Amino acid sequence: MTTDAYKERPSLDGPGRALMASGALSSDWVPSYAAVPRSAVLPDLMWPFDMAVGRSVAVSKADDPAKWHEYADSDVPIVTQWDDGKHSGTEPGHVPTSSASMPSVVFRMLQDLDLRPGHKALEIGTATTWNALLMAHRAGPGSVITMEVDRAVATAAMATVERLGIPLHIVHGDGFQGYPQGAPYDRVIATCGLRSIPFAWVEQCRPGGVIVAPWGTNYSHADAVARLVVAPDGESASGRFTGPVEFMKLRSQRFAPRAHSAYVTGSVADGDESSTTITEAEFVGEQFGPERFAMGVRVPRCSYVVAEKSDGARPVWFYSLSDHSWACVMFRDGKTARVWQGGPRRLWDHVEAAFRWWVHRGKPDQTRFGLTVTAEGERVWLDDPAQSWAL
Repeated sequence: MTTDAYKERPSLDGPGRALMASGALSSDWVPSYAAVPRSAVLPDLMWPFDMAVGRSVAVSKADDPAKWHEYADSDVPIVTQWDDGKHSGTEPGHVPTSSASMPSVVFRMLQDLDLRPGHKALEIGTATTWNALLMAHRAGPGSVITMEVDRAVATAAMATVERLGIPLHIVHGDGFQGYPQGAPYDRVIATCGLRSIPFAWVEQCRPGGVIVAPWGTNYSHADAVARLVVAPDGESASGRFTGPVEFMKLRSQRFAPRAHSAYVTGSVADGDESSTTITEAEFVGEQFGPERFAMGVRVPRCSYVVAEKSDGARPVWFYSLSDHSWACVMFRDGKTARVWQGGPRRLWDHVEAAFRWWVHRGKPDQTRFGLTVTAEGERVWLDDPAQSWAL
């Protein structure tokens, strides 16, 4: 398969038509979708997410090629590495550490990127190379540099592009500081979740250039895609979030939760007790609901854990990341929720105030929030960039 192989799939297949119908695949990306099948870059053993059972399952191309191709063409995420490569065998590992994202997510982010022919682009997170090859097909030969922090994944990616005969500049390294050797770029995109967007990416992007990256806080995994435009003076990048998403995190920004025992050394009853009229349904919300995203940006340096529900009761925990303050709200069906909190940060007080702030402003979703990145740090805003707050 050489660069001419980009022309081998001129028509749109069934999955592609479904992506177009959903709005994920725009007409200008159809040629790239048709030319670069995801199946061409996936490993023989992979772990797609099975929607029916709600977990990743092993699928071998050698053992069941029909099932392998069915998943390859499906709009599901596919894990391609577990536990930073320490995993072996066919059973899923503990933590997924590299993957091929859902095609619908891939193409929605590429729409946000607004990549044009002739643009020079930097990608952070090579993984299978699919995203980078789609970009290279659209922008042209020699236009895309992609970085991969994992040596084994980078090596496999290099072997993939050599096998396909498609030139792509793959760099093994941590993309947190970008790749100044190839700058300036017209576009920068990250295919991993960020807890802060490095100003180095802004510095390496041309004025008017676009940066697209999944961004969120350590409150939860409820992230959103930030689409930032670099200011004319190059001193900042700012823009709105385009929608919810969940990605594996940039390795240098991974969150390591502290042990519960480091916070609550005795009984939860040792904390100060109160109650709240907020209900479980309105507070917990859906997995990709805006509640968790909003709480994260309004209550910084706090993590949130929703426990399993048992006998009509669900505890929700909050842990401060700046000290050992904690809080627990116990939701019970048909009863007013009880609250306990301890430590210098009155975490539940902050969270409840943030929740009521969110409700008072009409329960804004992720697309009403925005982010501004400068050399001094990041600021989040709602509706108006002039009304922002630091994290």
